[in-house]
Amino acid sequence: MNKQKPKPKGSIIAALDVGSSKIACFICRIVDENGSFEVLGVGNRPSQGVKSGVIVDLDLAEQSIRHAVHAAEKMAAAELKGYPLREVISNVSGVHIRSEGHSVDVQINGQEVTDNDILRALAHAQEQGGGEEYELIHTIPTFFSVDGQSSIRDPRGMVAEKLNVDAHLVFGEQGALRNLATSIERSHLDVTACCMSAYASGLATLVEDEIDLGCTVIDIGAGLTSFAVFHAGYMIHCDAVPVGGKHVTNDIARVLVTSASDAERLKILYGSAIASHTDESDMIDVPVLGENERSEPNLVPRALLIGIIQPRFEEVFEIIRQKLTDTGLGKIIGRRVVITGGASQTAGLRDLAQHVLDKQVRLGRPIRMAGLPDAVSGPAFSTAAGLLTYASEHTGEIPSEILSRVRPESFVERAKLWLRENW
Repeated sequence: MNKQKPKPKGSIIAALDVGSSKIACFICRIVDENGSFEVLGVGNRPSQGVKSGVIVDLDLAEQSIRHAVHAAEKMAAAELKGYPLREVISNVSGVHIRSEGHSVDVQINGQEVTDNDILRALAHAQEQGGGEEYELIHTIPTFFSVDGQSSIRDPRGMVAEKLNVDAHLVFGEQGALRNLATSIERSHLDVTACCMSAYASGLATLVEDEIDLGCTVIDIGAGLTSFAVFHAGYMIHCDAVPVGGKHVTNDIARVLVTSASDAERLKILYGSAIASHTDESDMIDVPVLGENERSEPNLVPRALLIGIIQPRFEEVFEIIRQKLTDTGLGKIIGRRVVITGGASQTAGLRDLAQHVLDKQVRLGRPIRMAGLPDAVSGPAFSTAAGLLTYASEHTGEIPSEILSRVRPESFVERAKLWLRENW
């Protein structure tokens, strides 16, 4: 089942990336039938009230969201014609995300497979897994079989007795999702859909061959590292590790006894995830915490700084490697990895990932959006850019959209649907 037809030309869509270090809002217009975007406005503000991808202070998060959205609206004012933004698609991140695979059979009884047959299977899949405390975010068809014949890419139009659909269901903890929705709705915005961060980043950074042949996207943010596995055109698994670039900064601040802002500056200017032979002789000046005036520099070898950065990132990649092994997807994951997100720009990180994961690794940035300002076109904005692709081409994976489109095939199913809608 291929991605759906993009939204109509001229449609305006908005994406909101709520992260631990920044809030980014993109407003775009679809300019052609292929779903290409024209950037109308961007807003990017420091994040408050968000920790490891989860809202921890509603008031502070609301303020940050409001400022980012207002900046994007101001830039897009001429196109919005004075009307405020009303609808956004938001990212979802956090270790509360659950990824499950379910297989469903539906009877076709010698007829041609239709869109509705696939929707029926997906609707049945949505009744499985999760739990009372979880809410369904994605329902993604991943593999099809017709009368036992597997490896079917698109079963529509095929005559069959039985259709089997493997679906990838992604759940989020209800409390975390509701807090995110509340912080956005307080800014007078409706959340039309949510998308897992690494999934959005993959839609923004991967080329078609990577999505088809197998690739893992690792989105390294400030408070969280999330990853998603793609194969045969779909996302088939996702997960997260509660460690990101901010944890590296905190390690530096604690070990070198300096402020968090100075630690961040040292990480950017002199940091690396891979040691070199000159690190012992290269000296860096580390401002001492609480000392505003210094008579002489506080010099330490660069090797000390790298000795703090490298183990933390090694830990992240080793956890991801183990999680990928535990999925049992090793044979179809492929040898390709794309790292993206703000912290992915750390010097030497690509080489470290290649060494720990034993895969081919490249740095990913948004590739499907022309006209992005340079300030928001780097790896840190992959999620925001990918949310627009999801909003344009993948809304058929939204659970509520599936339920609204499916047509019951029997009197009993129609009665159940009527009772669910009216009681």
